[in-house]
Formats: sequence, structure tokens, C-alpha cells
Amino acid sequence: MTRYLYLDRFSTVVRNRGFSGQTLSVLGVLCAEPLMWRHGYDIARETGLKSGMLYPILIRLADRELLEACWEDEQPAGRPRRHLYRLTSEGLARASEALAAAPAPARTAAKPRRTVGQTAPQGA
Repeated sequence: MTRYLYLDRFSTVVRNRGFSGQTLSVLGVLCAEPLMWRHGYDIARETGLKSGMLYPILIRLADRELLEACWEDEQPAGRPRRHLYRLTSEGLARASEALAAAPAPARTAAKPRRTVGQTAPQGA
């Protein structure tokens, strides 16, 4: 006797959870200049997120239609075209609302960076 587990019914479950801290940091960067197209490396540099964390967040936001994604129009010399991202109007509204409700550390997009010759703070 063969048994089947029907998993398709779970795909329609809507989760009404808030955004993670990492997602809030991405949204904070994108909200800073909502009309500007940003590439993933730029967002990663500002948030401090590694690509393995950043790109799944960008994909989820695009799947939820909170983010627009496209390829650069022209092929730049010496490098491949980049995928570009920016918030949709609904994404901007939801991001602004989520960032306003978030605790202060989640709203801070960029990590403090040390410059050459600067020492680490005590305890770091």
C-alpha cells in the first residue's frame, strides 16, 4: 500500500508575520532612496549582510511584490550585468510602516566601520 502526503494545501497558507531584523535592515537601505535602483553588492555593503542571507531576502520581497527587480540595460565593460532592486509603492508603504514600528537597532542599516588605524572599542 502506497501512502501519499498531500503538501500542496500548505502553499496557500498566509503567514502574517513581521519582518526579520535582517529584512528590516534591507528595507531601511531601500527606503533611504526609494526611487533609486540598487544592486545587491551595494545593499550588502550597507547592511553588512552576506550574500547567502541577502539574496533570499531580496527574492522573498520580490515574490511578495514589495520589490521590483530587473537587469541592467547595458552590458558594462569588464563585468557582467547586475540585477537591480527598488521598492514598489506598496513595498515602500509596508517598509515605512514596519520600520516605524521596529525597535531602534533594526532601523540602523549600516554597521559602524573601522577605518585604517582606528582601534576596536573596548570589549569588541
